Amino acid sequence: MSELKVDKVSPRSGNYVALNTVGMKNIIINGDMSIAQRSTSVASITTTGYYTVDRWQLLFTSLGTWTMSQDTDVPTGQGFATSLKLDCTTADGSPSAGDRLLLRQKFEGQNLQYLKKGTANAESLTASFWVKSTKTGTFILELEDDNNSRTISKSYTVNTTNTWEKKTITFEGDTTGAFTNDNGQSFLINFFLGAGSDYTSGTLATSWGAKVSANRAVGQVNIADSTSNNIYITGVQLEAGTTASDFEFLPYDVNLQRCQRYYFVQCNGSVSASQDIGIGTYYTSSDLRASFSFPTTMRATPTLEIETVTDGYDFRRNGGVDRVDDFTLNNASLSSAGLVNNTDASGTAGQSGHLFSDDASCFLAVTAEL
Repeated sequence: MSELKVDKVSPRSGNYVALNTVGMKNIIINGDMSIAQRSTSVASITTTGYYTVDRWQLLFTSLGTWTMSQDTDVPTGQGFATSLKLDCTTADGSPSAGDRLLLRQKFEGQNLQYLKKGTANAESLTASFWVKSTKTGTFILELEDDNNSRTISKSYTVNTTNTWEKKTITFEGDTTGAFTNDNGQSFLINFFLGAGSDYTSGTLATSWGAKVSANRAVGQVNIADSTSNNIYITGVQLEAGTTASDFEFLPYDVNLQRCQRYYFVQCNGSVSASQDIGIGTYYTSSDLRASFSFPTTMRATPTLEIETVTDGYDFRRNGGVDRVDDFTLNNASLSSAGLVNNTDASGTAGQSGHLFSDDASCFLAVTAEL
């Protein structure tokens, strides 16, 4: 991809001063782990989900219990301020055949057409990242074409315990199977952390081919075999070509907006108990409605994530405050959403006001994750 440069002539010297050299070469979103809208730490994880650092999903099938957090342990002198940490809190030293644990990110096909996948000119891809783990040995990094059920896996080695190491891995281009040109899930990057024999009993698929479970993670160590184990990762970059360039640091606001295409938090009571959620009105005396806009166009029509809190949400109107427990989504679009409560709302039809959170447990977000 070509590099975007915005230059300005200095009024004193006449020299060009680069204001922005953001080229968006990195396919990964939030590779520096700087955005964590949901939470900075979640414990007792035993199921698949998005928990802390934006865009990074933990895929989980019965392999221990974990705490995921956004951490400040980073490689020295590399410009990073945060990392993603996974800490084993309940061990599983004998995985069942179908068990697996991996950290992954998913991508829209319409953003990857420049890779020319499925043609004779398919681009190679190079991954680079920093990793630190108490568990040494062989780990597997996999690229997955979800449109055509194809994968390629490469191994890397964590050589020294509890030490930051930079890894660089190149994957050849795939001349078979194009990515769908839409906003759906086409491509994934998978960091295996442990896997049972269903994924390790074959021959590692080091070239692109049809997805065969037994060939996906051959040689992978089991990081879940001890509660002393943890792993940190940051600086994840995936770019076209056969060499790794320096990590592409984006301004915080740019990185945040890219994440908000998939997930947007309108209200988080743990940050501030009282937050303005949106303007509302009583449609009827028992039907309270409110609305709010998103900071960027979302990938798809979102769904609602909300914490039900008894009397936790305030509708502040002229002359009083009405309290309700929760809302459901109403008339959501790519750019805005409506909220409705017709279960415990009580007021005067036509009366308007502002909807606020009023409890540290309140949480309201919309999600359009892949």
